[in-house]
Amino acid sequence: MNIVLMGYRGTGKSVVGKILSKRLKRPLYSIDRMIVDEMGCPISEIVEKFGWPRFREMEADMVSRVAVRDNCIIDCGGGVVLNPDNVEFLKRNGKVILLDAELEVILDRLQRGRDRPPLTEGMSFEEEQKKVYEERAPLYSAAADMVCDTSRARPGQTVQQIIERIYNYGWI
Repeated sequence: MNIVLMGYRGTGKSVVGKILSKRLKRPLYSIDRMIVDEMGCPISEIVEKFGWPRFREMEADMVSRVAVRDNCIIDCGGGVVLNPDNVEFLKRNGKVILLDAELEVILDRLQRGRDRPPLTEGMSFEEEQKKVYEERAPLYSAAADMVCDTSRARPGQTVQQIIERIYNYGWI
């Protein structure tokens, strides 16, 4: 059974994934990192060259390759939930842990690292994040087997919460 980390940008998926991987001694597969490694350039360049639709195709391809693995941690990009097939593939052999946070906390975290490409055009950074977050929230909730609020929790606390829950539910 895989542990699949989903959530919006800035909710802590990458950091939590790394810690969880070490604690559970399971390999970590970061969908975004794997795309970047395969393409040889950052997501911002991929999107600039090919556009978001092509990136989403690459993402779906990577999800289909990773989802068939077993006993691993999968760190999904924030938009993986936009394709229902991605969610279906990931849930076949995995439990989805939704990492969520208050929008103000997400904005603060994202402000510190502005290396992420815009998701929409013609909006301020804050307007864009609020709009996209609100559009995706129901998709994240529908996919989630468990939700962790990372607004005030340190990554290690979130990892501990996940480990306790997956053992209690017999997911491991």
